Amino acid sequence: MNLYKRYILPLFFGRRFYWSFVTVILLFVLSYNWPLLFPVARVCLWFVIALVVLDYSLLFLRREGLLIQRIVSDRFSNGDINKVKLLITNKFHFRVRIKVIDEIPVQFQQRDFSVDAELDTDESKNIAYDLRPVERGEYIFNDTNVFVKSPLQLVVRRIKNEGEQKVKVLPSYLPLRQFELMAYSNNLAEAGSRKIRKIGHSLEFEQIKEYVTGDDIRSINWKATARRGGQLMVNNYTDERSQQIYCIIDKGRVMKMPFEGMTLLDYAINATLILSRVALIKQDRAGLVTFAENIGHFLPADRKASQMGHILETLYNQQTKFLESDYEKLYAHLRTRISQRSLIVLFTNFESLSGLQRQLPYIRHIARNHLVLVVFFENTELRQLTDDPASDIETLYTKTIAEKFVYEKRLIVKELQQHGIFTILTAPEHLTINTVNKYLELKARQAI
Repeated sequence: MNLYKRYILPLFFGRRFYWSFVTVILLFVLSYNWPLLFPVARVCLWFVIALVVLDYSLLFLRREGLLIQRIVSDRFSNGDINKVKLLITNKFHFRVRIKVIDEIPVQFQQRDFSVDAELDTDESKNIAYDLRPVERGEYIFNDTNVFVKSPLQLVVRRIKNEGEQKVKVLPSYLPLRQFELMAYSNNLAEAGSRKIRKIGHSLEFEQIKEYVTGDDIRSINWKATARRGGQLMVNNYTDERSQQIYCIIDKGRVMKMPFEGMTLLDYAINATLILSRVALIKQDRAGLVTFAENIGHFLPADRKASQMGHILETLYNQQTKFLESDYEKLYAHLRTRISQRSLIVLFTNFESLSGLQRQLPYIRHIARNHLVLVVFFENTELRQLTDDPASDIETLYTKTIAEKFVYEKRLIVKELQQHGIFTILTAPEHLTINTVNKYLELKARQAI
């Protein structure tokens, strides 16, 4: 919340002012032919001038006419709807009509924002609006301009609240709370995550509890059952903990492709944030690696309380590069920095089979020491082209080419799976859910 300084700027005139003077001028013009109208025109002129002076006095003699506050968080969530509120209080002794123009950060390119309202004396009004940023960085809110009219509506006073508010647009953190609650309650299915049937059970002991229908009878603890006088007791096991989960984000040119205003890199960053939080809640250790033509940031896997803050700050300033990513450097870096077998979630994009084959040897080398999950993106626009019927020869050619690229994406999936590498091919809007699903599935299978 920020309360700005108030400044009085030069006055403006309303439409009623101009129509009044147009009427007076017409009376003076007509008085050339009808002299009897001249005294009427003079009286009207002085009457309008008197009203203008009165209106000016009403609006400008009171310094504290309006109190304006902009209520906005110091950080926004990228790709999500963020709320902004303007609280306006009328300190005039009469009802006013206002027009509010808030100077929104230039990144939104929203040049037509204005709100009209009416306020009684001492009345406060909340004016709320939504903003959806699509790129990370620093955004600046500038002045809030309020144009005030009295009941006469001849003169307009502008009250300009000068001041800047800086807002950091961070990776999408608003869904974090939702996923946190669901992960704590093991109810991630409500967010779209599937329940995975476990094959076998973990050896990570959790507690001894009373037997209920559906429990594995092989887990009955006979000693505890004897102590409870015949009440069946079973050992309860939980998923193994303290496993290392590394999210590796490709920042090369393949991740610069846009989708609904955001780049693929932004979607990968948002999914990384959610996956890291879910992994920490599941008592695993979350780490982060970014790379392009060179290795960017390396954050060792950990599960300390401050780990999410480190991940968020690291992801805040990540930008795509225009060169091709160097997977050989990535492999060398992971080999020297990550000694324990880990789940490697690689966020990248392959548009052609030849593009994969250039990098496949290095991905296979990484897969020898770690469990690798390659996540890349489906081109939804191509899918739409393949679904539309062909109406002419040109459309038929376009549809054929689109089907070729879609088929090549499926070949990429098969090629990776043939080498024992787990793969997710997903639309950008489903990236987070599909990635969390796969992590829970691999954890349930004890594959890590």
